[in-house]
Amino acid sequence: MHLSFASVTLTGLSCLSVLASAIPTNFSFANNPTGEGFPKPNAQQLVAIEAQAHGSLPNGPSPSSVKNNTVTSLQLIAFNEIFETAFFTSLIQNITNNVTGYAVSNSTLRYASLEALVAIRAQEELHTLFANNSLTALGAKPVQTCEFMFPVATLPDAIALASKFTDIVLGTLPAIQLLLAMSNDSALIPGIGSVIGQEGEQNGAYRLFQNKIPSALPFLTAGTREFAFSALNQNFIVPGSCAVDYIDLPVFKPLTVVTNAIAARNQTLSFEFPMSNGSTTFNASSYSLAYVNQQNIPVIEPLQNITANQTSKTMKFNAAFPYNGTTFGNGLTYALVVNGSTTGLTSAADVAAITVYGPGLIEIN
Repeated sequence: MHLSFASVTLTGLSCLSVLASAIPTNFSFANNPTGEGFPKPNAQQLVAIEAQAHGSLPNGPSPSSVKNNTVTSLQLIAFNEIFETAFFTSLIQNITNNVTGYAVSNSTLRYASLEALVAIRAQEELHTLFANNSLTALGAKPVQTCEFMFPVATLPDAIALASKFTDIVLGTLPAIQLLLAMSNDSALIPGIGSVIGQEGEQNGAYRLFQNKIPSALPFLTAGTREFAFSALNQNFIVPGSCAVDYIDLPVFKPLTVVTNAIAARNQTLSFEFPMSNGSTTFNASSYSLAYVNQQNIPVIEPLQNITANQTSKTMKFNAAFPYNGTTFGNGLTYALVVNGSTTGLTSAADVAAITVYGPGLIEIN
């Protein structure tokens, strides 16, 4: 029997037996090996991964020399793909073991979802190996595993989270392609471009599972390496579980989107960020909120109603979210608090250069 992951979605979520929420736990490969020696499989284990992935690593030569900035891009790719492999390994285990919140009562749908997820997990393993093997060939430091935390407790929530971090990947990899072209390291562009298409195929299935149309936008939201690296470190990496300082990218201070269940309408949203060194004052005049959505010019809004919370040591503020359904608001939107002139900002990279807090992640469909 061969079933597609999309077949799970055609019956809706009613066949899922979602019970009381499980308590999310941390994940490490040391305690949860994949069975194929990831992230350092031997030749026989690699064959097993490729069989699960329905395809192979590119078998052409790796580049022998690249710019340092390209090394950083490869390290970010490996860092993200290790996280994704960990996430799908954990999800497969939860479904297989009928963990509360992940049980699928229909055996046909359970088989289909596991079949698809095993293939996706193996494909993420190969993405990791593509980046790490390239780094090794270049004499650069390959990326090691971390301990991870996944803030979900049900299968529907896990798929929604997978869709969100895949949106981030789909915006980041084109930015990396541009940097590769600017560095004259174009030999890596086709391989990375093929991964963009593959991740897009994944996200179409995740969206169908959520009863959404498979493609969110005509031009997906632009990202940057800085946005992705900060989001990973802030949301999924157990602090202190691994060294990341050799990856030459900043980790911004976190920005939380306080408003829940954001509707598709023009409205005011609430945000908060940690106080700087415990300070209770904030000079709002030099800060703004920048939104990055689609491939459009960033939208800049002033910070309003700024208040300090001494208990949580956070600063809370409001800002307009001028949703209009076309040029702004649908799909993934990054929210970032920036410090500096916002005159002439035309790209996500411009925003990243002056970001202090973020990214807050907003999804509207």
